[in-house]
Amino acid sequence: MTRKALVEKWKREQKYKVRTYNRCRVCGRPRAYMGRFGMCRMCFRERAHRGLIPGIRKASW
Repeated sequence: MTRKALVEKWKREQKYKVRTYNRCRVCGRPRAYMGRFGMCRMCFRERAHRGLIPGIRKASW
């Protein structure tokens, strides 16, 4: 989990636009972020398996 200080720093308005970066809304992870859903791949996968994301289902072929 991300430290609270980093999450608060991320939420603040940055002085310059190029400094902004995306973080998962659920866990605060900065890597493997999927912008369409606003969360990281791990949180996305967990919620998709539970059926909490509408329109998403597990692929099997």
